[in-house]
Amino acid sequence: MIAQQQTVDTVIVGLGTTGLSVARYLANQNKPFAVVDSRENPPCGEELYALETSENSQISHHFGDFDTPLLGSAKQLVVNPGIPTTTPEIAKAHDAGAEVIGDIELFVREIKATKPVVAITGSNGKTTVTCLLDLMAKKSGVHVGTGGNIGTPALDLLGDDSTELFLLELSSYQLETSPSLHTAAAVILNISEDHLDRYDNQLEQYACAKAAIYKNCDHIIYNREDNYSTRFATKAVGYKALTSFGLDSPQQGDFGLQIKDCVEWLAKGDELLLSVSEVKQAGRHNLANSLAALALGDAVGLDMPAMLEVLKEYPGMIHRTQWVTELNGVNWYNDSKGTNVGATVSALSGLPGKTVLIAGGQGKGADFLPLASVIEEKARALVLMGEDALKISKIVDESITQVFVNSMHEAVEQAYSFANAEAHDNVLLSPACASFDMFENYADRGFVFIEEVEKLERKIKKGEEHV
Repeated sequence: MIAQQQTVDTVIVGLGTTGLSVARYLANQNKPFAVVDSRENPPCGEELYALETSENSQISHHFGDFDTPLLGSAKQLVVNPGIPTTTPEIAKAHDAGAEVIGDIELFVREIKATKPVVAITGSNGKTTVTCLLDLMAKKSGVHVGTGGNIGTPALDLLGDDSTELFLLELSSYQLETSPSLHTAAAVILNISEDHLDRYDNQLEQYACAKAAIYKNCDHIIYNREDNYSTRFATKAVGYKALTSFGLDSPQQGDFGLQIKDCVEWLAKGDELLLSVSEVKQAGRHNLANSLAALALGDAVGLDMPAMLEVLKEYPGMIHRTQWVTELNGVNWYNDSKGTNVGATVSALSGLPGKTVLIAGGQGKGADFLPLASVIEEKARALVLMGEDALKISKIVDESITQVFVNSMHEAVEQAYSFANAEAHDNVLLSPACASFDMFENYADRGFVFIEEVEKLERKIKKGEEHV
């Protein structure tokens, strides 16, 4: 659909939830703008029309492609993070002098560093750490606004004068277009292959996009066990403090694990904080997430006892190494959010004992080879499905039992047949791939997995062992 077009200084490129939040923000600022989207019927289109009605004026828009004079005449493009800034029409507008930014840039310009911002990025774990930190802030009595790449768009967090702290989960895409971002504390949790289809299959290019989070950061938090996180942190300039986390023994002021009297503890330097057995989330990778959250919270003055209480209470997020059930001594875990190789390596290596791994889907150009050693060490068997199942199979040692399936129903049945109940095996859905070849999204995939596991459980309870 093409509405009557007029020359405006600001054009929103890409609608959806983020684009709509930008539209609301600009409308509230009484700033004229237009909206361009390559889709004929973009998400949130009806909400945009409602906004037009409420403002008693029609918002100029062009839907269906990017071939519109609106882009060429704009002084500023606010680009949805899902759209590459290298898109020819956007690049042409930039070359002609248009400023190309994202919604996070508008957000940080609005708050002008009047309130502290904590920013979290990484290939894996950023949503878990953001949610942990949100709970830790609330438990500490701090009024917090949390959003960005998770839940609420950043611009929708504005307007609440009682907010004392902003927590932003940020993707590499958002960091590309946020040059003014200034943070009280920030972290790169880890870097592994993801979104390489966007970065010309160059891991270094993807990592450098993440590194922007440290550019204007007062207190840098980094993962000392991740080469990229460490390199970017130690090469950053202008920071006031530097703190690391990791699963090894920490130096003074850093966070890690200590062992005392055969008990493993979360620790800050030599200070023992909480025994590992009291952390409710499953998996060693979630110990790293917990340590990262503690380091961030400590950097902005959150109450340590309150933060530790959260770790004792928080069961973990749905679709992120989520415990589903125990069937005849076998624990079933849903890690459908494991959409890249690094996430699956973390989830598989973090579970005790042997695991039947369900994996496969759209690999987004990733190299699956880093999975090979952890599969050899931890996997009882491999159940493969989806577009890139064969690619995963090729990196696995022949000694590991493998089977290909065409549905989640088959995957769950096969996993049950392979799991060793006497050895207390696990079954883990952690695909190392995107879901779009077979499912609407990773959440849909996770819910289908849970549904199939529940069906299996009902059969077992009825005595139908042969499923």
